[in-house]
Amino acid sequence: MFEELKIEDLSFNPFTKLKNDWCLIAAGDKDNYNVMTASWGGFGILWNEEVLTIYVRPSRYTNSFLTNNDYFTISFLDDHKKELAYIGSVSGKDVDKISKVNFNPIFEENGIYFKESKLVFVVEKIHHQPLTNVQKDYKKNYESDDCHIIYIGKIKKILKKV
Repeated sequence: MFEELKIEDLSFNPFTKLKNDWCLIAAGDKDNYNVMTASWGGFGILWNEEVLTIYVRPSRYTNSFLTNNDYFTISFLDDHKKELAYIGSVSGKDVDKISKVNFNPIFEENGIYFKESKLVFVVEKIHHQPLTNVQKDYKKNYESDDCHIIYIGKIKKILKKV
């Protein structure tokens, strides 16, 4: 069971949460969705709104779901590093990775998250664009010219497992 949490009641370090705990990015609907593991992103304020920013390579299967849907979710799961590593290593185009890790999806009007989640952000996409003008020291991350797409979304709801 989940309860809605006010943004003011959050108590975590966003840098360590993303980097160390990882998250699942999900987009789509009950009939057609995909999910991927991520450890890059950010929390902040843009246009006087609380926002969440994610970075996804265009070659990732999840990218088309993010591009074609108005909402996405970010889910944090405790004690599931092995499953998150698996989800991040295979494509949803080839494998039903959620059933392989025995996660239980929960579908809402504006997002997909998982019963195993501890903390979920339901996010409305407000902007996306390719990452361009990458400085010289960071171009090594893009040898194949597969620069990330930046997705910025307004945090609409935060859910905490109770």
